[in-house]
Amino acid sequence: MFKLTPSNTGMRSALISASALVLAVGAPLTIAPAFSQDGDRPVVSKKKPPTTGSTVNLVNILVQKGVLKEDQAADLIKQAEDEAYVSREAARDANTKADDAAKTAAAAAAAASPPGSKRVTYVPDIVKRQLRDDLRREVMNQAKAEGWASPGKYPEWASRIRFYGDLRGRWENVMYPSGGYNSQGRIFDFNAINTGSPYDISNISNPNFNPPLINTTQNRERARLRARLGMEADLFEGFTAGLRIATGSDTSPISTNQTMGANGGNFSKYAVWLDRAFIKYEPFKSPWGWGVAEPSSVSLLAGRFDNPFWSPTDLVWHRDLGFDGVAIQARHEIAPGFTPFLVAGAFPIFNTSLDFSSIEQVKYKSEDKYMFGGQLGFAWKVDPLVNLTFAASLFDFSNVKGRLSSPCDLSVSKDCDTDSLRPSFAQKGNTYTYLRDIIPNLQNNFGNDNQLQYFGLVGNYRPAVFSGRVDFAHFDPVHIVLDGEYVWNTAFKRDALDRLAVNNRAKDVIPGVVPGAYDGGDMGWMTRLTVGHTKLAQFGDWNVHVGYKYLESDATLDAFVDSDFGLGGTNLKGYFLGTNFALSQNVWASARWMSANAIAGPPYAVDLFQIDLNAKF
Repeated sequence: MFKLTPSNTGMRSALISASALVLAVGAPLTIAPAFSQDGDRPVVSKKKPPTTGSTVNLVNILVQKGVLKEDQAADLIKQAEDEAYVSREAARDANTKADDAAKTAAAAAAAASPPGSKRVTYVPDIVKRQLRDDLRREVMNQAKAEGWASPGKYPEWASRIRFYGDLRGRWENVMYPSGGYNSQGRIFDFNAINTGSPYDISNISNPNFNPPLINTTQNRERARLRARLGMEADLFEGFTAGLRIATGSDTSPISTNQTMGANGGNFSKYAVWLDRAFIKYEPFKSPWGWGVAEPSSVSLLAGRFDNPFWSPTDLVWHRDLGFDGVAIQARHEIAPGFTPFLVAGAFPIFNTSLDFSSIEQVKYKSEDKYMFGGQLGFAWKVDPLVNLTFAASLFDFSNVKGRLSSPCDLSVSKDCDTDSLRPSFAQKGNTYTYLRDIIPNLQNNFGNDNQLQYFGLVGNYRPAVFSGRVDFAHFDPVHIVLDGEYVWNTAFKRDALDRLAVNNRAKDVIPGVVPGAYDGGDMGWMTRLTVGHTKLAQFGDWNVHVGYKYLESDATLDAFVDSDFGLGGTNLKGYFLGTNFALSQNVWASARWMSANAIAGPPYAVDLFQIDLNAKF
């Protein structure tokens, strides 16, 4: 502000005069009404917006007369230009809004007003803004309620579902030794017999009537595919549901490999199987949880799910094996870095057919089979660079032992009462015996012909398993990991196997007359050393491993062990080595070499080389 003194009274008078002139020129222009009434329609004033030309000329004259200084004149000119700009913009906006309001009001009146109604063609801006806000709020509330728009990218129910999957392409070469090493004996394919027609053992010495035999001489190459697609859904309050489908050449519980060109060939489509289906309950995550914080947890599982037991190797359990039944998993950190864990479960592995035997009026009793298992272990962070995990487990396979049937007349019935005790799936290695007590009669030449037999397991299986892992992270991210596992069949009885076994025997004492002694066993062990990245998370990550496996014939059920080493089963020993290399975050290549030999029974050896390309999502 200016301070009024006698010395600047002249300046004050000049400024007052200039201001009066400016207002006299600009005021009539700036305060002209924006609208004038033209009938019922509001219109914008036709007068031109104010201009700064006359004001500038007036200010220049005052400068020439000495009334104003040049800097004062510049301020007045700038103020006049700003006011003129604001007036022009206001006039333009008013014109646009008036046109829009008139069009909207006219259209609404034409569509909705009954004859004789008066039209209100002017809608104030504040009313229009209120209508827009109300409409936007209503639409957004409906979108949120129905889950078809923001605030999330997906509907609420979709955010609780997670899809995952993996693909694997494999080429493998199966190589048997030359020189007739594997031709010194025959290895029965008991699985083919027990899942098909019984074998007539009266022809066992006749080379023209061989039972199903396992290939031991002819090399094979196979291209194989594995595809799996899974889903897990959060059901709230600690519940989760899971499903997974997978490829597979057959119903085998241990492999989801599909051999290309098999199952009919000629680009035939492949089957897809239900591989996982379960419900999981985690009480700590429920609203009424026990108030125990992580890393403690409890999980209850029911259905068909991944192996719930911790197992660092595939000595006893195949990596792809799914468990049917119920299980509980629990762990609790009792001291910093020391976390014990417990796993227990019950699993049906065979259920007697509802109508067995379908051709008998009086049905045979059920011979259901179960596995019960328990595991106790701990994870211990010994120091920041060393982690130790150890577990002890016991598994009891109930009712898997074969038993000789009641006297069975095959001329009257094709079934005998212990036929359901034969394994519904097997690989190779376990020891078998005859299941049927066939009555000699005229139809079978008094026991010399038509001796159609199925085969059951000679002994019981109750393996105790001890598992361990040590992880050295001194060269992180490269780790040195040592895995080990030992299995011992605590239900093994050698004398029973020596009396009843039809396989896993030493060379006959008298060929075809006096068989050799049983030379199978009840234990197995495996060790593996891995060096490299524990996770293949980016290009260039790698690891290599080497190991040795020794698994005697009856240490555990051959049905559930690894299907690659020695082409699957027990009664095998040998070494293996492999490597993995990451091609991207979710793609990696693998190569493995496995060399296996039989421990008991006829000579058997096989080498297997595999190259894999893996992807996951």
